[in-house]
Amino acid sequence: METRDRGRYRALVLLSIALVLGMTTWFSASAVIPQLRAEWDLSTGVASWLTIAVQLGFVAGALLSSIFNLSDILAPRRVILLGSLGAAGVNLLLVWASGPGLGIPLRFATGFFLAGVYPPALKLMSTWFQRGRGTALGILVGAITLGSAAPHLVNGLGGLDWKIVIVTTSLLTALGGILVVARIDDGPFPFPRAVFDPRKASLVLHDRGVRLACLGYFGHMWELYAMWAWFIVFFSDSLTERGSSFGPATAAYGTFLVIGIGGLGCWLGGVLGDRWGRTNTTATMMAISGTASILIGFVFGGPTWLTLLVGSIWGFTVVADSAQFSTMVTELADQAYVGTALTLQLAIGFTLTVATIWLMPFLEDHYSWRWAFAFLAPGPALGAWAMLRLKHSPAARHIAGGLG
Repeated sequence: METRDRGRYRALVLLSIALVLGMTTWFSASAVIPQLRAEWDLSTGVASWLTIAVQLGFVAGALLSSIFNLSDILAPRRVILLGSLGAAGVNLLLVWASGPGLGIPLRFATGFFLAGVYPPALKLMSTWFQRGRGTALGILVGAITLGSAAPHLVNGLGGLDWKIVIVTTSLLTALGGILVVARIDDGPFPFPRAVFDPRKASLVLHDRGVRLACLGYFGHMWELYAMWAWFIVFFSDSLTERGSSFGPATAAYGTFLVIGIGGLGCWLGGVLGDRWGRTNTTATMMAISGTASILIGFVFGGPTWLTLLVGSIWGFTVVADSAQFSTMVTELADQAYVGTALTLQLAIGFTLTVATIWLMPFLEDHYSWRWAFAFLAPGPALGAWAMLRLKHSPAARHIAGGLG
């Protein structure tokens, strides 16, 4: 037992490191949007497509993977390697782009390949944990959160040369995939072997428990990526509104803090999910994050410390519940097709993010930053409702060892 414990924690640490490295390409272009807007002469709407394209690419890759059951019929480690190397390669090509005509397709391709990194990693980690799975997956999603925040740190350290951000994140993503194949094996709790069955993707949501878990996730995703994608613009504009003398590096560091602190939120969400129940944890986190999405507008242009305080509370809670939705799917779905179920859940969730990322500049233009983020609040409200329904359903006895 002691040897098994050492093995699973070693796998958790290594896979977390690999995901911190591997997911940096996700937000590599978003982190340098202020520079690209100036160099490529982009409107706010066109600039938003640099982020939207990644989401659409991820959706396309995830849908293809779920239809062909790739995460269930292929070894997750190999899928992660191929996805990492593919994402690193197409992301690196961005340094030769001179405008959105090439930049947007390359961002789409980056998201497409990253669909081979995120879902298989969740399944791979689940083979190492039966008890404490919520905490383990929470740590993994926390690693992804840090990976998403890292380009903002690289941007702050690297000044205004956006190509440094792109090259650095590409190398880190490739390294992450190599680390998975070289140092991480499947765990002692493998899922049943699957055979190719394209019908399985369409049957995932027929189970009421899985459907409610996914509905909670969809509400969560309505809020999450719009906040991650646009906080740097919100914070930059807030500093300008206040007449602050801080430069672009301050906006980058502040955004890294607000997004990166979500890594701690994921860990706490995992601990609470395993010990207090996943439905209680997710409903609580969404109630807090939804409230923060409304309050953040009232500190726009206010003291920098206050903006970062409210932003950090939002950043902590907005992602703290994320891994628990995936953990519930691993507990409730057909065990031979957990990878397919996870990938489909993520595909639909990321489809919703396209809408909110695209809407944010229009909402800001019509309602100002005072109210723009408040339009995200219905998402977590719907998600919390779904979690309370799941808590009182028969499926709850299969979640978190009966805690629901």
